[in-house]
Amino acid sequence: MIGTFKDILARSKETGVRKRAAIALPDRRHLELLDAATQAGLIMPVLVGDGKMLEALRKGTGLAASDWRTIHEPDPGQALSRAIALVKNKEADILVQGGTDHQPFINQVSDAKMGLMNSRLMSYVSLYQLLKREKLILVTDTYMQNQPSLTDKQLILEHALRLAALLEIPRPKVAVLAAIEQVNPSIPSTLDAAILSKMADRRQFGDIVLEGPLDIDCALDQNAAARKGVHSEVTGNVDIYLTPEMDTGYLLAQLLVYIGKMQMAGALMGTSSPVVLDLPFVSAPNKVIEIALAVLLACKGGVHE
Repeated sequence: MIGTFKDILARSKETGVRKRAAIALPDRRHLELLDAATQAGLIMPVLVGDGKMLEALRKGTGLAASDWRTIHEPDPGQALSRAIALVKNKEADILVQGGTDHQPFINQVSDAKMGLMNSRLMSYVSLYQLLKREKLILVTDTYMQNQPSLTDKQLILEHALRLAALLEIPRPKVAVLAAIEQVNPSIPSTLDAAILSKMADRRQFGDIVLEGPLDIDCALDQNAAARKGVHSEVTGNVDIYLTPEMDTGYLLAQLLVYIGKMQMAGALMGTSSPVVLDLPFVSAPNKVIEIALAVLLACKGGVHE
């Protein structure tokens, strides 16, 4: 079982093969990230943009000429399309968000014909390292789906379970969060949680334990849950927190980082090849962990020498 970010980094290095990471329109900050990931033995960067500008940027890093490749694309509007095409055509393994703003980036990645989606939707899993235990927890969806339907939540959960399997989490314990721990027909998130719980009871998600609806204190504290009449092996020992919608997930993700002082990395799920987003509240060292996680995901889909 992978219990820390250091474990993710170590396991990705054990693969023994550096992956090609395509990035469009990188700036100095992106080059420093790619330099760190390259020095860690994880990737070989493929930079897409104006060749002269990229060469000037590279000179301020430790990237050697043999470590990277440049694709000259002077048109900023075409650079991301070229980078996505590299990954789609298996000339690169990982797509890293560079200088393209979030929404145009997501729009192109999710394009039905030219993008990288291989599912009905994409979801984002925030991954946290607990402060006092060697244990990783997953929180989803924290960035992509604004108002997910029950069907959407089923897919979001399945995405998180795939990541949990990669992290070797045995029999994942899932808390489906809602405002209260009781089913209330006037609160749709509690109904969704109850249905997902029944689906899990009938093993529609495989070998997992799922409890819901759960409010935060029931999910975190077994004593609080017992006081409210909730008795489950999930409470107090959650592996995956499924949030009711993105507003809750995104705010929770930021609170855990800024107020909880927890370390966070993340993974975009539902794509044919790993995609590394550029979120502002992920620290530079943890962005390297995200690339290491992308390397592990890429190893399931083929190898580039």
